[in-house]
Amino acid sequence: MAVRAVARYVRISPRKARVVADLIRGKDLEDALRILSLSPKRAAKIMEKVVKSAIANAEVSPDIEDVDALYVKSVCVDGGPVWKRIRPRAMGRAYLVRKRTSHITVVLDEKRKEV
Repeated sequence: MAVRAVARYVRISPRKARVVADLIRGKDLEDALRILSLSPKRAAKIMEKVVKSAIANAEVSPDIEDVDALYVKSVCVDGGPVWKRIRPRAMGRAYLVRKRTSHITVVLDEKRKEV
């Protein structure tokens, strides 16, 4: 049985967060945390926090037997609401500035034991 953690309304562009999500998708938990801790991207710290939250969910879940056998089953980065701001420009004009937000979902699952 899989466990998940969700971070909603995170103030980072989904496009930038997906770059980091692609690095850890399908990896073992230990490898994923190592990659996130060493990555210079700002999204890596946010993603690491969500992965650790999913680990904490797995520890209290009765369905998960071995927390050490978990891997990152899926990482989904969806777009959240866009904050719209106005930037003054020359000659009385105004440009629209879009500040994008993200919803990040991390799903962890146990590896199948071979019979």
